[in-house]
Amino acid sequence: MDSREPSAQQSRALVAQLKRSQIFRDYEQAFRDTTGLPIALRPIEAFDLPHHGDPKENPFCALMAGSNHSCAACLQLQKKVEEEARLAPRTLKCFAGMCDSAVPVRVGENLIAFLQTGQIMVQSPTKPQFDRAARQLLKWGTEIDVTRLEEAYFQTRVITKKQYESILRLLTIFAQHLSTLSNELMVKEAAAESPPVAKARLFIAEHHAEELSLAQVAQSVNMSAFYFCKMFKKATGMTFTDYLARVRVEKVKNLLLNPHKRVSEAAYEAGFQSLSQFNRVFRRIAGESPSAFRDRLHGAAAKP
Repeated sequence: MDSREPSAQQSRALVAQLKRSQIFRDYEQAFRDTTGLPIALRPIEAFDLPHHGDPKENPFCALMAGSNHSCAACLQLQKKVEEEARLAPRTLKCFAGMCDSAVPVRVGENLIAFLQTGQIMVQSPTKPQFDRAARQLLKWGTEIDVTRLEEAYFQTRVITKKQYESILRLLTIFAQHLSTLSNELMVKEAAAESPPVAKARLFIAEHHAEELSLAQVAQSVNMSAFYFCKMFKKATGMTFTDYLARVRVEKVKNLLLNPHKRVSEAAYEAGFQSLSQFNRVFRRIAGESPSAFRDRLHGAAAKP
């Protein structure tokens, strides 16, 4: 198997296959039934809240997901816990005192995905804790129904530290099973995808921030532009232009998780040559404008 770590797009495709597997569906159901906790298998560089919509989602977290500022805080926590869990399981606490954990799924040295759970406390919630969380929300300008929020906060699952460590060990064991299955899928995919296409994907991933042309990528795999264009579309289902645009848009989304990053800065860093082109492409692929995406993460006070 190739020793290079999969790209975010390859990780998403692999996770989609894993989620369709019977072993994952059986474990997912058993985990929820046994622990009462949410569970998520996430690709690397994901941009959504891992447990939103889960049958076992914490009621407090469900309310937070509807607020721009608290949603952004949760996304930033997810990014941080995943950054720290690349080699081993990691647990962090959010501003409200709840634990979120990520367990890496690896094949050899390659990070494939994360198994995540959490939205729990290891000690019973207290009124002072809730008051601090509520003050933080008000400081962010979040509109809240304090009574409803407090009721949801005190419904948070409380699990002893020892019990939670055991739950994470279960996830770690399951991550090993998924690692084996991932390896099988990656080997099959590598056998199915021609070396020129794999090489072209890597070249695009490494040079997408530059002014990149079809001719340059074709040359990198020693093909004519005409033949490469046909082969690439047949293999990926996308034209070179559309594939490159999607890679760049995903990069912009990742950059905009930083609340101090301007939309224009992110666009140029990802390789877009003009803001008008960037705005059109982002809207077409993401279904919303870049500023709307940013406002949804960080609120209207974010830098334009």
